[in-house]
Amino acid sequence: MCGRYEIHAHPEVVAMQFALGAAPEFKKSYNICPGGEILTVRLDREGQRVARHNRWGSGSRLANARGETVAERPAFREAFRRWRCLVPASGFYEWQAVARRKQPWHFRPTDAELFALAGITAIWNGIRSVSLITTEPNVLMAPIHDRMPVILKPEDYAEWLDTSNHDAQALIRPYPAERMAARPVSMRVNQPENDDPELIEETKGPLQRGLL
Repeated sequence: MCGRYEIHAHPEVVAMQFALGAAPEFKKSYNICPGGEILTVRLDREGQRVARHNRWGSGSRLANARGETVAERPAFREAFRRWRCLVPASGFYEWQAVARRKQPWHFRPTDAELFALAGITAIWNGIRSVSLITTEPNVLMAPIHDRMPVILKPEDYAEWLDTSNHDAQALIRPYPAERMAARPVSMRVNQPENDDPELIEETKGPLQRGLL
């Protein structure tokens, strides 16, 4: 799954990387949780990339969709076929169960300050909502969690967004572990009201041997 993520990139950088006509308006956040409004990039009716704000998940449900079954599950298959989107991010969090508590970890690609999480959008309960696509973890993620979000490379953005592409499921795969960094971060990230740059700073915590 993808528990939470963060984005602190400048809007102009987002516009450049995602080939948008104008810099999108959004609030930088270091603690984006399911149920909140998030920035997405998708194609409009004319096939142009546009930035939109949509809700992440429907209530506490549908925040994530398993990549292995997204094309077949009734809740997701139409959205996967017609409404794939990109979710700009600077990093994401997952939690490791350690001695009666869960230690948050921050993950990001080492080759990109800004990247795209793969998502789909659909109308659920009258609201256009987003589900992030997840896949099996790479060897860096595996000691922390049994799922990870799908990270798309810039050269794959067009292929993911193209609704005429019927092979988009081939892009659902773990990001290379050797191109990612991980660090334990403060337990403060567990409270959604905490939202500041200190959340992504490395902290003293239980480490998996050989993980870093």
